[in-house]
Amino acid sequence: MTLIAVLPGDGIGPEVTAQAVRVLDKVCGDRLTYEEGLVGGAAYKAKGHPLPPETLELAKRADAILFGAVGDPDCDNLERHLRPEQAILGLRKALTLFSNLRPAKLFPELADASALRPEVARAIDLVIVRELNGDVYFGEKGMRKTADGLREGYDVMSYNEAEVARIARSGFETARARNRKLCSVDKANVLETSQLWRDVVIEVSADYPDVALSHMYVDNAAMQLVRNPGQFDVIVTGNLFGDILSDQASMCAGSIGMLPSASLDANGKGLYEPIHGSAPDIAGQGKANPLATILSAAMMLRYSLGIAGEADRIEAAVARALASGARSPDLGGTMTTAEMGDAVIRQL
Repeated sequence: MTLIAVLPGDGIGPEVTAQAVRVLDKVCGDRLTYEEGLVGGAAYKAKGHPLPPETLELAKRADAILFGAVGDPDCDNLERHLRPEQAILGLRKALTLFSNLRPAKLFPELADASALRPEVARAIDLVIVRELNGDVYFGEKGMRKTADGLREGYDVMSYNEAEVARIARSGFETARARNRKLCSVDKANVLETSQLWRDVVIEVSADYPDVALSHMYVDNAAMQLVRNPGQFDVIVTGNLFGDILSDQASMCAGSIGMLPSASLDANGKGLYEPIHGSAPDIAGQGKANPLATILSAAMMLRYSLGIAGEADRIEAAVARALASGARSPDLGGTMTTAEMGDAVIRQL
């Protein structure tokens, strides 16, 4: 029996993960079993830590992890290591989930929901491959005083060549499975970290002569995502730049409530989550869009469980639900979270 660790987390996390589990039950029946764990602010309030040992043990034991969202305003003033967001960082590090795949594709029915002109938005069909285990998120950080007594915060951005080569290969493999175009995004004109990044990506490219490699500075990449997103097939980039660009891509594709993600280790085990946050302002109101989480569950079936046919069924059902007029508030509609789940299940 395949075990799925379900970590709903905070805010709208429990609402959207519940709909994803409903869809998985419809598609997979009794082939999957589920075990829930506390994570984020909910875990801190119950256990005194955002990633309790029993939750980490569950995540290690499971075949895959379905994750909701973390973030709780009640925890904003805690010491950094106790804040809800440390749970997802801790899982990425403990499970060596170094490769984050974030597809962004506009469903034709949502062209009017994009911040871009419909004729520009319709061209969006890309994957951002984001490195997850390095960069400023995991570098040395702290607060100190300058020589003249001023407070100074610092966060060290660093990558070693092995880390870059590992994520570069993930980017090349992803591009090879799509349209064989890879754009590496960095800031090599300013940052030494990015210069190493570019050098190593070029070295790795020798093993992928069938993939066309290009390079782009991150500020230009942000502009091009708005100006001409259709030029991109696969983007590979570091942790910080990938975090920003993938959120930007989500709004180009209509709503942050539509984009799934997969965070994978070297063997295909993964954590699957929507890229949106916990949205505490709408938590418990039934307004959250569960489609990103449902699509994340489809990615889980494809990448970690190897049942691509069922993944295709879920993705097709989401498309048909949208074509039938299903819309949550973020898409300009009035359907509740559960009603959006119902709409997908009807199409299955």
